[in-house]
Amino acid sequence: MRIILGLFLLGHALIHTGYLSRAPARTGGPEWPFEMSRSWLVTNVGLSPELIRLIGTGLVAVVVAAMLGAALAAVGIVVPQQWWRTLMLIGATASAATLIVFFHPFIVLGLLIDAALLYLVLVAGWDPIPALARG
Repeated sequence: MRIILGLFLLGHALIHTGYLSRAPARTGGPEWPFEMSRSWLVTNVGLSPELIRLIGTGLVAVVVAAMLGAALAAVGIVVPQQWWRTLMLIGATASAATLIVFFHPFIVLGLLIDAALLYLVLVAGWDPIPALARG
């Protein structure tokens, strides 16, 4: 179960790297949802696209690092298991912030995942690591 959780968290984090890549060249089909230049902070607030790209890149880096750390902590590899909760909170919060700043209707599922993870950790107090495994 912890391995599945770790893989899920890693997959959720890696989806965010789509913001760091260029939209694939296509004709027709749905628009690329991972576009930083369409952020409402650029179009409605007037912040520069360069600043938004810097913020977005930083957020993606935090998401990937924190979720990777949480995934490794969940399975007990390299990262201390006691760090799981903190890494999970940082990762899910940074992920939600990224998805809100660069909102696109196609990424609503990502926001629901972040909301569920935050609920499980903050409200339900869920911890996938058995107390005995933490030592």
